[in-house]
Amino acid sequence: MLLKIYPENPNRKEIDKVVEVLREGGLVIYPTDTIYAIGCDALNVRAVEKICQIKGINPQKSNLSIICSDLSNLSEYAKVSNAAFKLMRKNLPGPFTFILPTSSQLPKIYKNRKEVGIRVPDNLIVRELVQELGNPLLTTSVHDDDEILEYITDPELIYEKYAHLVDLVIDGGYGGLEPSTVVDCTTDDFEIIRQGKGELIL
Repeated sequence: MLLKIYPENPNRKEIDKVVEVLREGGLVIYPTDTIYAIGCDALNVRAVEKICQIKGINPQKSNLSIICSDLSNLSEYAKVSNAAFKLMRKNLPGPFTFILPTSSQLPKIYKNRKEVGIRVPDNLIVRELVQELGNPLLTTSVHDDDEILEYITDPELIYEKYAHLVDLVIDGGYGGLEPSTVVDCTTDDFEIIRQGKGELIL
């Protein structure tokens, strides 16, 4: 299904439709403030495994990222120092992925990893999805790192390519091509490990 949702004013009925798909373990492609991403309920292990299969990700070896609606429940999913929290508060919502040590609340599929990426995108659609779902979303870009191509910005073309793999594609307008800036916050010596969209405010 291809579902149009307006990013400036997401319609509650449409958001509820997507949340229903996520609650049933479905996979959804949605806009962020950077690149279109594919995601699922981050606490649904079967759905996470499906995404890992589609993307060819080994969850034990790959960095996994989750989207939160804000920073209020962050300590449920990651261990965050005061300094890291201040840094995130200055820069979020925004096009950043902050790498933090995982907490015990995440399912075992994450626990074999000592770190998790945290995103709070500057995009109302995805933040409202997370808020309504009540759980974070596991998130990964629709493209592979070596394959940033124009067609991944157009939701109709994304739908053509991925309709057989996912349950729903959100058309939230054209997406970008530049990924998020990744910041390692596992210690308080913060380090930018990938410069993408967004200038970090220290």
